[in-house]
Amino acid sequence: MDKVQELQMRGRLQNLYQQHRDLDAAIAVFENSGKADALQLQRLKKMKLSIKDQISKIENILLPDIIA
Repeated sequence: MDKVQELQMRGRLQNLYQQHRDLDAAIAVFENSGKADALQLQRLKKMKLSIKDQISKIENILLPDIIA
């Protein structure tokens, strides 16, 4: 992987971190509002999980496990 690709992946990773935080905050507000729609809440949680999976994949590419 060259430097340009690494920088692009790190930028994407930062974007995903922000999306994950935003969804976490939205879920918390939605749950605390008292008028939580179970289907909408489930969709938000699925989106959050999908983003977490994407974060993990990119982190594994950028920081591979090195067996010493």
